[in-house]
This record gives sequence, structure tokens and C-alpha cells, in this order.
Amino acid sequence: MEIVMATSDKSESAHKTQMIKKGILRKIAPKIYTTNMDDPPEIIIKRNLFYILGRLYPHAVISHRSADEMRPTESGDFFLTYTYTKNVSLPGVTVHLMKGPMGTENDMPFIENLYISSSERRMLENLQKGRSRLSVSKCLPRIVVEDKLERILQVNGESGLNVFRDKARAIARDLDMTDEFETLNAIIGAMLSTKPSGILSSASSIARAKGEPFDSERVTLFETLFGALHNEPFAYIDEPNIENAAFRNFAFFESYFSNYIEGTEFEIEDARQIIETGLPLPARNEDSHDVLGTFLLVASRREMRRTPASFDELIELLQERHRILMKARPDRHPGMFKTMNNHAGDTHFVDYRLVRGTLRKGYEFYRALEHPFAKSLFMLFMISEVHPFNDGNGRISRIMMNTELVAAGQSKIIIPTVFRDDYLNALRRLTRKGDPSVFIRAISRARQFSANITGNDFQTTRNYLESCNAFKDSAEYILRF
Repeated sequence: MEIVMATSDKSESAHKTQMIKKGILRKIAPKIYTTNMDDPPEIIIKRNLFYILGRLYPHAVISHRSADEMRPTESGDFFLTYTYTKNVSLPGVTVHLMKGPMGTENDMPFIENLYISSSERRMLENLQKGRSRLSVSKCLPRIVVEDKLERILQVNGESGLNVFRDKARAIARDLDMTDEFETLNAIIGAMLSTKPSGILSSASSIARAKGEPFDSERVTLFETLFGALHNEPFAYIDEPNIENAAFRNFAFFESYFSNYIEGTEFEIEDARQIIETGLPLPARNEDSHDVLGTFLLVASRREMRRTPASFDELIELLQERHRILMKARPDRHPGMFKTMNNHAGDTHFVDYRLVRGTLRKGYEFYRALEHPFAKSLFMLFMISEVHPFNDGNGRISRIMMNTELVAAGQSKIIIPTVFRDDYLNALRRLTRKGDPSVFIRAISRARQFSANITGNDFQTTRNYLESCNAFKDSAEYILRF
């Protein structure tokens, strides 16, 4: 432990004095010493903050915004509920002690005799009224509080939010915070449409009250991607397959790979037979229709030029194309948005109740983009991230990506089998880390590869793709072109 606290023990005090004289201990704040002779005091204080606070203010409650953030604000403010009120300046941190109720059975015991106020208590604390005389408020902004309540509602439903409210009511009664509870109750009532919605301030809670809630975390991802795409000077790559035969030849491989990447695997000759005859293989009716449905969409230049000019058109295009794609799978509800939640591995997609609202917020970013490649990237990620259908989401997202390019006279994109892991990992990186750079680079590489797939001769195209490792397993080979 690099921190040594002052005590009333005279022998210990004398020992500290000797250590200071020997240059192996120094005082960095009242009652606070350190054996670290190198790092700045403010760094040492922040690194050991909870230990120090527990020793200086035993049984204090980390409260208000600090109970949520569990670190000092950018200006160095940290808030504790204690037995008296006082502001204490430490190197790099100002501790604001506020007289109030000490820890209760509802609060969480923390290290060094501290408590953290319970989620219900801190929600009430952050709704306290009154102007702060500090440079930063002890309370989180109102919109942050509303977004937290919205998140509880998303995760636990109305029953879970009502349980939260009931517990907050009991805590408010015990801690004399009835005014704060009335504010909390009004917010929750407005979100559940049982009270007027005029008091709401956050976009997500207002949308909830209006009947079209959205996933605020996904909208933050959309904003991040939009910021990365908005001013990026992407190249223009004109469509090389002008003739219908060449366009259809490309569409065959586009359909083949888009289905293969989703697990609908055929020998390429079998897939060619399905598309040339328009008839499914007898033993694989549904899988055959998946390939055929994808081809019917991507081989139609007229269809692929249709892009949404409004949010309502976006919904119409998604549902119409899904209906064609999943025609042979009635159990997957062709053309209908999901009615239960879906996930892939550890990735849980947007709650089925938030699909329309989240797509609407995403569309607002999409329509503000100018470059067709930027629009295609955004559309691909938005549909993939929302996952609005029970099945077929990956194929629909790639179709929607390519419609943006066809509409602008740009070369389409294929994601070959060998590039599957790169593609999926890039999507996951953006979803889980909020990093769009890998996603943009990956699809840019797929775009460069795809621009070389030209001509109307099936065998020539197949030979070229084989030379690029396009059909290989992505775990053993890399895409070459």
C-alpha cells in the first residue's frame, strides 16, 4: 500500500517523522502520506481515492452522480453523504460532503467502510431540486436520469419498472425524499402513458411516451458511424457491368455468397441449376428458394435502384424484399418484423418492441449522408444491428447496401466466403467497441475486390474468384486480388 494515513498513536506519528527524514515518506495532503516518491500527488490520490475516503469519512455514502459514475467528474468533484456538510480540497479531487442519511440496509457496503447508495436511492438523489453553487452539479442531467429509466423499462419491462418504483417509494418514505419521489413517479407515469408527457426531456423517454421507443445505445452507435462517414472523401467506383448479362452474372455470385455466408451452402453447380431453371432442388426446397429469392432481387436492376426517400418507404422496402426472400419459409413470417427477441452468440439485437423507433432514428442519420458508399455502409450496419426480422437479416442488410450503390451507378459489393470472418468481426467491433474504423476498412476492401468481378462469362468469373480464394474457408485462407 503506497498510502499511509495519520493516526492519533504517538509512536506511529514518530515513526512517520523518521521515515520523512529518511526520504522514504512524504506528506501529500492533510492526514495523507505516501511512500511513492515519484508520482504526482493528484495521481496517487485518484488511484487510492476510495481507501482514502473510507479512512477519512468512515460509513459515508457515495451518493448522487458519484454513485453512478464511481469516479470524480472531469473537474475533479466527488460527492459523499456524511454527518456534516463541508468541501475538502485534495490534490486533484474536491470532496463534497453533504449532510444526509447514512447507509441503510438497501445501500451497498463498499471497501473501507464506505457505502454506495442503492440504484433507487441514487435515482431519487439525482432528482433533487435546487441550484448548485458548485462548478458542477451533484446531480446527473435530467435526460440522463430519464434514459436510465428507459433502459430499465427496455430490459425488465413495465413490471420491472413498477417494481423499481415501488421500492423507490419505500426508500423515499424512510429517507424523507417524498418530493423527489413525486418527480420520479411523474416521469415513470409519463413514460408509461399514464401521466402527461410534457415533463419529459430525453429523446428516448419522449419517444416512449409517444408510442415509438428506440434503443438509445444503438442510436449512439449510429451517431458514431455517421460521424466517421460524414466527411470521409470516399472514391467513386463506377459500375463496370453495364450490360444486363454481366449484371446478372455478378448477381449470381452475389446471391451465392450472400446465402453461403448465412449457412445456406450449395455446390456452385447446384446453385447455378436452381437459378437457371427457377426450380428448387427436390431435397432442399426451402434452401433453394432462399438462393432463388435473393437472386430475383439482386439481378433486377430496376429493383436495385429503389432506395428509400422517406422512413415509410424504408419500412415498405424492407418488408417487401423480405417477403420475396423468405417466400418459402412461412414459419419465418415473410415481410413481418420480429415478434420476439433474437441474438447471435453473445450479441443481442434490438428488442422487438424497439425496432421501428430505432430504424426511424437511424434513418435520420442515413438521409443526411451524401456519398453513395457512405450511405451503403450505414444501411448495411443499421439493418444488421437492428435485426428487424426473425431470419434473413444478413441477406437483407447486404441487399440494402447494394441498392445504394446501384442507384448511384456504382459497383456493387460481394462478401466472399473467405472474407466472412473479417466481415463479421468488423461488425462486432463496431457493435461492442464503438469503433467504426475496422468496419469501414473491411467493406472498402470488399468493394475493391468486387470491382474486379466483371463480364458475362460464368466460367471466367468463377476462375477469377477461385484465384482470389473467394470460395475458401476464411479460417485457413485470405482474400487475394
